Amino acid sequence: MNYYVRPIFSKKNKTSNHYKKLGSSNLSFDTVEIITRKKNNIDNKFIKLKDINSLQKEELKIVLDQITNITAPRKKIASIDFNRPKIMGILNVTPDSFSDGGKFNNFDKSIAHALQMIKDGANIIDIGGESTRPGAKTIISKIENARVIPSIERIKSFNKKIIISLDTRKPEVMKAGIKNNIDIINDVSGLRYSSKSIDLIKKNKIPFVLMHSIKNPKTMQANTNYENVLLDVYDFFKKKIALCESKKINRQSIILDPGIGFGKTVQQNLNLISNIALFHSLGCPVLLGSSRKSFIGKLDKNALEEKRLGGSLSTVIYALSQGVQVFRVHDVFETAQAIKIFNKL
Repeated sequence: MNYYVRPIFSKKNKTSNHYKKLGSSNLSFDTVEIITRKKNNIDNKFIKLKDINSLQKEELKIVLDQITNITAPRKKIASIDFNRPKIMGILNVTPDSFSDGGKFNNFDKSIAHALQMIKDGANIIDIGGESTRPGAKTIISKIENARVIPSIERIKSFNKKIIISLDTRKPEVMKAGIKNNIDIINDVSGLRYSSKSIDLIKKNKIPFVLMHSIKNPKTMQANTNYENVLLDVYDFFKKKIALCESKKINRQSIILDPGIGFGKTVQQNLNLISNIALFHSLGCPVLLGSSRKSFIGKLDKNALEEKRLGGSLSTVIYALSQGVQVFRVHDVFETAQAIKIFNKL
């Protein structure tokens, strides 16, 4: 039997002492959803924290362990603290990315855009040199390095404190990025592309984003069958975290990204976002990368990428209410403004 625990966040009732907080946040919960899975049988129930000791002994221990993960403070990653939500601005130095391919693969334009995103409120710049849109083909490491390394060098030359994330699945590119002082690796393959990646991460003690995906970009939308997408993604993370810990990589150097749009249907994406608080029970910061994704267009008369800002902001606002700590976005100014007003409210 597998157990999964999702905190149900709510305004704190002053008459109750049975509230706990999501680690490094002000979000409170006094209720959890407990989901169980045994083979293909999935069940769930909601239970107040004050009644938690009524659970059977085996279930109680597992549930309490997961609640401990939920409430544990999130340690800093690459000098980023998680007391407030962080914005990861997307910089695609590619000719063919799904939303802004070709816009910033000119060197001067890419640098200007990065600096503007920082001015607009980005805490992290995520630089990618290979498109991972559905149907995209793999490029060789030499080409990818030629795209990303000059931008990393130039941005770092402006300010060494700027946090740079390198969006790549190739260990050769990771290695070149590390030599050029990147702060985070963002591996969209979820450590599946190469067995060398995890050893490189361990050797250099570099934090990384672990994203869920099941195939490569060229074929990822061809078969999107899951037994249960939410629990399957959770199990994927759990297995990869265990692998990392077996290599002496601390789970608190890992950021989890459920991989919205990567081998998922519209309904599967909605399921993941609406239940995203479940991933807090793994004890890692959670990242949402839903910006301008195709499911937004499909839900709104096939709106093109540049017409998906409203839908992108809706996912950010909802995920804020669920304790998500990092948002990977194209529209930094608008996202920063939305977060600011949400927090004031």
